[in-house]
Amino acid sequence: MGGDDAPAETGPGLEVSNGVAAAAEKTPEELVAKSIAPVKKQFLRPPPVRPCCPKNHNDEVSDGNAKPAQSNVVKEKKSKRQLKRERRQAQKSPLGICPEVAKKGDVTRCPYNDNCRYSHDIEAYKAQKPEDIEGECPFMAVQEPCPYGLACRFLGTHKDGVADGDVNARRRSSEMNGLSKNVQKLLWKNKMKFTKADAKLKALGLMGHANSKIIAMLKENGPVVSKTCQVTDENGCSENTDDKVELSTEIKEDGPADETFPSDESRPSKKARSGIEEEFGSGEADDGGVSAAEKVDGQTYMQPEAEAAVNIEFSENDKSLKTHPREKKLIDFREKLYLAPLTTVGNLPFRRVCKGLGADITCGEMAMCTNLLQGQASEWALLRRHSSEDMFGVQICGAYPDTLARTVELIEQECTVDFIDINMGCPIDIVVNKGAGSALLTKPMRMKGIVQAASGTVNIAMTIKVRTAYFEGKNRIDSLIADMGNWGASAVTIHGRSRQQRYSKLADWEYVYQCARKAPDSLQVLGNGDIFSYVDWNKHKAECSELSSCMIARGALIKPWVFTEIKEQRHWDITSGERFNILKDYVRCGLEHWGSDTKGVETTRRFLLEWLSYTCRYVPVGLLDVIPQRLNWRPPSYFGRDDLETLMASDSALTGLGSLRSENG
Repeated sequence: MGGDDAPAETGPGLEVSNGVAAAAEKTPEELVAKSIAPVKKQFLRPPPVRPCCPKNHNDEVSDGNAKPAQSNVVKEKKSKRQLKRERRQAQKSPLGICPEVAKKGDVTRCPYNDNCRYSHDIEAYKAQKPEDIEGECPFMAVQEPCPYGLACRFLGTHKDGVADGDVNARRRSSEMNGLSKNVQKLLWKNKMKFTKADAKLKALGLMGHANSKIIAMLKENGPVVSKTCQVTDENGCSENTDDKVELSTEIKEDGPADETFPSDESRPSKKARSGIEEEFGSGEADDGGVSAAEKVDGQTYMQPEAEAAVNIEFSENDKSLKTHPREKKLIDFREKLYLAPLTTVGNLPFRRVCKGLGADITCGEMAMCTNLLQGQASEWALLRRHSSEDMFGVQICGAYPDTLARTVELIEQECTVDFIDINMGCPIDIVVNKGAGSALLTKPMRMKGIVQAASGTVNIAMTIKVRTAYFEGKNRIDSLIADMGNWGASAVTIHGRSRQQRYSKLADWEYVYQCARKAPDSLQVLGNGDIFSYVDWNKHKAECSELSSCMIARGALIKPWVFTEIKEQRHWDITSGERFNILKDYVRCGLEHWGSDTKGVETTRRFLLEWLSYTCRYVPVGLLDVIPQRLNWRPPSYFGRDDLETLMASDSALTGLGSLRSENG
């Protein structure tokens, strides 16, 4: 974590060295008070020596503070059209070989033949393909056929060149929650039908009124199909995604005051609108509709007065309106180690690593509801689940009840999950500016509508993740915690910081305890913030027995073996070799997930470097004067007990572990 310059015994740098040496004389208690990791003195790295300003300067150094020469090359900013053109050209180049041809090395396997947009020239591809990477193909290591064939960067380790058999069998058996092509096309065309979600929204009085253009279109095109999540007729849905839907319905149930969804708030420009394709105020029932007091599945369903004139269509298996929250599948979070959903770095390979180190519950990265409803493959990839994740949830984020309700219905239909977590605490500007994440903390009635609509649509357990407040010093979760269980939430995770605070300062656990004590027995409360050792875990559990469990986030990024420490109740002085083996496990999982071809290797390395930017903050137990390490400590520049440990302490991709060129770990 510092330069490699050797200390100077004499000369102009001596004064600087003496100043740092004086600072090194501080006691461990003084260092801890300043949030500096108290590394033992024999491991501290001497500070780099700045050269004095010489009398005679050469052409390369102008003064003592000269900056390294910068490249004069300016990267040209390319337009989207130009980038698309380059991608098309790369596909047609010899290196852009057709995946179907590469699997078996047979040009006849491609169903598109000459119309394929990829190259079919196998010999040209072999001539230009980069050299193999050292190591063994991750698929060969588990005695499975490699799904990338000739494109694999470990082709030389394939036992019989290109293996026979079902090359996708392993991925299908180990990973799940993929989006089918048929459903994706329906989402692209906005032709999905969300009957259960729309019925629940209307029952709660949360269904927004369609604009005049959609109403005119629906009156012209007639009725729609009433099957759950099915398409309308050919002309039953507009594909113009620029139309916006305004939510002007007021929430009037059990709230201290009505809150109107402003019609001038910015709504997502692209979203599935199939849930509002019924005619409003027409007084005529479509085929298959029911009256305001008609029986559905043997039970009488009474619509609210405000919706009495609206006829709702139900599918035969629609039970969302009569399932009581207590009848839902419950998840017991008590005493379980919960790995938090972590944006970018909380990917499937990282979760597999944490699962192997003792995590009990895992959750996918936060996915935006509007992107899921558009059928974006990159967003649906965040919902992927590995077979080793025996208790798994997904986290979604949205701003409006209709968006959330339709998303959870779609997830229930397409995915296998144990619970769905609604993010109401994300502090990122791009999320908050859309009215989602932490912005919902300023609109408690909107929060209520979202949870009620989502939990009433599906039978999957619904959980919430919040922060203490939006503004610092204006906590409000304690006033809402008693009602969250009645809304339909099974559990709530409270991050002990406000949105304004972001990740600065320590988490306010006293306030988390206060909320946990006010929560009803039916609502599980989890705390989150600054858990970095089993000491932190034990402390929070001992100080508040009402706390069901604790969520571990950044602590798992810096040292994923924190789960092992908590379960074994010890401080693990892990060696550099053991840490390196964990990184190799991550790379192996990454190559299996993202692929062993060139693109997969590059993606794995990119996410590995992202993770290493956190692991470099860890200070080994054997180097500390005070244990355990706290999450807010700043590590000084130090030497490790061996060269590998020193590399792992560097935050530089050029001088640290990221400089190793072996891309296979």
